[in-house]
Amino acid sequence: MRALRTTLRKTAVLFATATVATFGVAACGGDDGAEGSGGGEINISMTSFPDYIDPQLSYTVEGWETLYNTYVPLLTYKHAKGEDGAQVVPGLAEAMPDVSPDGKIYKLKMRSNMKYSDGTPIKASDFTYAIQRLFKADSGGSVFFDGIVGATEYADGSADTISGIATDDTTGDITITLKDANGTFENLLGLMFAAPVPPSTPLSDDATNNPPPSSGPFMITNVEAPQTLTLERNPNFQTVKDAGATEVADVNVDKVTVTQNKSNTAQVTGVEQNTIDFMVDPPDADRMQEVTSRFGDRFRLEESINTFYFWMNTQTAPFNDLRVRQAVNYAIDPEALNRVFGGRLHPTQQILPPGMPGYEEYKLYPGPDMNKAKQLIAEANPADRDITVWTNDEPDRKRIGEYYHDVLNQLGFNATLKVIAGDVYFTTIGNNSTPDLDTGFANWYQDFPHPDDFFRPLLNSASILPTNGNNYSRASIPGLDAKMNELLTKQLSDGDTEQQYAALDKAFMEQAVWAPYGNDQTATFVSDRIDFDKASSHILFTQDWSALALK
Repeated sequence: MRALRTTLRKTAVLFATATVATFGVAACGGDDGAEGSGGGEINISMTSFPDYIDPQLSYTVEGWETLYNTYVPLLTYKHAKGEDGAQVVPGLAEAMPDVSPDGKIYKLKMRSNMKYSDGTPIKASDFTYAIQRLFKADSGGSVFFDGIVGATEYADGSADTISGIATDDTTGDITITLKDANGTFENLLGLMFAAPVPPSTPLSDDATNNPPPSSGPFMITNVEAPQTLTLERNPNFQTVKDAGATEVADVNVDKVTVTQNKSNTAQVTGVEQNTIDFMVDPPDADRMQEVTSRFGDRFRLEESINTFYFWMNTQTAPFNDLRVRQAVNYAIDPEALNRVFGGRLHPTQQILPPGMPGYEEYKLYPGPDMNKAKQLIAEANPADRDITVWTNDEPDRKRIGEYYHDVLNQLGFNATLKVIAGDVYFTTIGNNSTPDLDTGFANWYQDFPHPDDFFRPLLNSASILPTNGNNYSRASIPGLDAKMNELLTKQLSDGDTEQQYAALDKAFMEQAVWAPYGNDQTATFVSDRIDFDKASSHILFTQDWSALALK
């Protein structure tokens, strides 16, 4: 998913500094799936507001971190630390799916007698409605589900429903038929994109200002985008637990207030002074040493599976010339960018990050080599040298954009830096009608532990969408699309599948579709009111808010 640490995607507001009172003692953390039995209220700050408060549309770290404990899919990801958090487990479904020998038919059963937060029954057909919403709303997640029989016809308007999904609200039975076997489909069923929502949810519109009722332990009771939102305990979550959803963790607090705060340094000070309980983004480089040395008992950095890169629009000049894109790769200095990150960056120059199956480190464009870069630009001699460089207004993202802007000017371009608000950044550059989409900042945090997640949504031709697209480079390479689709039918454990993904990585970088430069660490920094030992980062959702508990 794209990170607003952006990140990932209007107006800056200062976080209120009133200290929140404690209401009781927290018990077990949510990371082990235990019942939450604490209480009280906490506050969380974000540098950028979530892109959407909508399970079918949200595709940023901020959004998914918020929604992980709000909307539960048929399957879900385990509430656990480390690699265990990537395990797919039953959510609203009674058990893992029964899969046909050819890998094309998935059968599940919805648990009975569950209710959404507003008291509406959760039905099997709500899953169908959720998948339909992906296509009607041009969701960036739709690309994962177009392998369902009938999905393409539904998306283009030639069919009224998705024929490959059959449900029975009386029995709870759900049958999904795929066109081809898909080695990632259980992972996909665990994403928020597939979380059932009631048919009262608008089919094709963003539901951010009136989010659907919740199926998880939290429900969203107020949204004032892009300033603040409130989560409170879902009074009907017990119906989900009573139905046997033991893998869906309860929460440890009664209420969470989330506020956007554009000042990273103000957030750091707020956490230090215990007026902010948790900040989503890591401290800026100029505060990192202070936080590490003085607050090590409530701060830690952890490895994360992500890739930071510059995208280049391969469909238009000057980046439709391979030599220009190669020149950018030669010119970028990952160590210079690491200084922006305060030393958190692991420099790499490829699509798949360390920790992802198929990762094999290589470097096609050794450098930085500004002389080689300028030589390639001279050979290409692009007629159009007026380009727009996009980034967002989060402090480190802005500095990354400024660095990139300077590099491009050194290469002889007349670059203009375009800085826009983080909460709308990715939706803006993912909209094909936005003018001057030449090049800019992006990043990607894994959705699930499979290399297809770093190719299909980001570099497949089908991911060039009218809105909410993630293929910012507008890469369209039919031979590599075909290879991607071929690999999807295999299991990672089959023969040399991982090696073939490594080769696919190199093939895309031979086309210099991106200029990647590294992989970031994530941070946990909490106030003295929070039980730091229970605070649990999550390998997919960055931070598991179900584990946040007052002392």
